[in-house]
Amino acid sequence: MTSVTVRYFAGARAAAGVHEEKVALPAEATVQDALAELSARHGAALDRVLRAASFLVDGVAVRDRAARLPDGTGLDVLPPFAGG
Repeated sequence: MTSVTVRYFAGARAAAGVHEEKVALPAEATVQDALAELSARHGAALDRVLRAASFLVDGVAVRDRAARLPDGTGLDVLPPFAGG
């Protein structure tokens, strides 16, 4: 098993209803595997955010959703931000 700590920011936090959670995934899990689990846990509102979000794995931006998640890693969910 792979343990991942997921942190949600801004709209992702609102959609998930939590700031942070631990997720247990199968060994060799990918970012996409984690996203599928999070969508199943939290439903359509978070799923919409995840489709547009950016992700950091242990503080490093990841665009490839097929990237593996090592055990004990952190996954930050960053929804699109607007500002000016």
